[in-house]
Amino acid sequence: MDDYPRAILLGAVQALSEFLPISSSGHLLLSSRLLGSETASPTFDVGLHLGTLFAVLVYFRADWLGFARGLVDDATTHGAGIRRWSPETRLLLAIALGTVPAVLAGLLFNSTIETYLRSPLIVGVNLIGFGLLLGWADRLEGNRGLASMTYAAAILVGIAQAVALMPGVSRSGATMTAARALAFDREAAARFSFLLSAPVVFAAAVLELGKALLDDAPLAWGAMFVGAATAAVVGWLVIAGLLTFLRTRTLRVFVWYRIALGTAVIAGALLGAF
Repeated sequence: MDDYPRAILLGAVQALSEFLPISSSGHLLLSSRLLGSETASPTFDVGLHLGTLFAVLVYFRADWLGFARGLVDDATTHGAGIRRWSPETRLLLAIALGTVPAVLAGLLFNSTIETYLRSPLIVGVNLIGFGLLLGWADRLEGNRGLASMTYAAAILVGIAQAVALMPGVSRSGATMTAARALAFDREAAARFSFLLSAPVVFAAAVLELGKALLDDAPLAWGAMFVGAATAAVVGWLVIAGLLTFLRTRTLRVFVWYRIALGTAVIAGALLGAF
């Protein structure tokens, strides 16, 4: 497949599976197998990460501006007196704390994950297993809003985000599962999951770009832009749609999707289709 059509396809797949709790890494890995070529390349990796990051920054632009203003005001007025910081600044600190586990896990285990955990069989098992966990957590009662996010809760959700480095787990699925298990309502769980994605996606984009530049890997700038633009547009639509959906619906449809896809992937792996 030519670079531009492939960039559009992968941009859409990345955005849909990054923000829906169905595993972006798993879907991209399976896409590469189905297309008969390796889709992972510096061009596509950087472009897809930048596109989804742009979607989160634009959709939640009011939140990010509020964080910036609150941080400046609180740092000027209260200094290190965290207890006197505004709710916006404390939420920003919670996002920062929740980012730490994934960063540490990425630095320590990324090469191991890339070497040993990228098989379709493992993706299938993770799709089903963590899908069932999502279904269990979503059945629990929870009415906590985002304003009640504590630092301890943010770190626990961040640990779930770190686990999602394994293909097939789903970053958004794992973080929503953890947040729902901590009694947050569905919309709050999704919003925190999306906000928490920004630092990690930014770090991943910088890392991939740095690796490409150090390795002198060729970057197809046109395809990168097309993939990023597709991921940004589709990502924005997915974020808006999912938040609206979760105001009145459960996550059950994604649980069934994961079980069905995971079963098909395991069957295909065992039959040698991948």
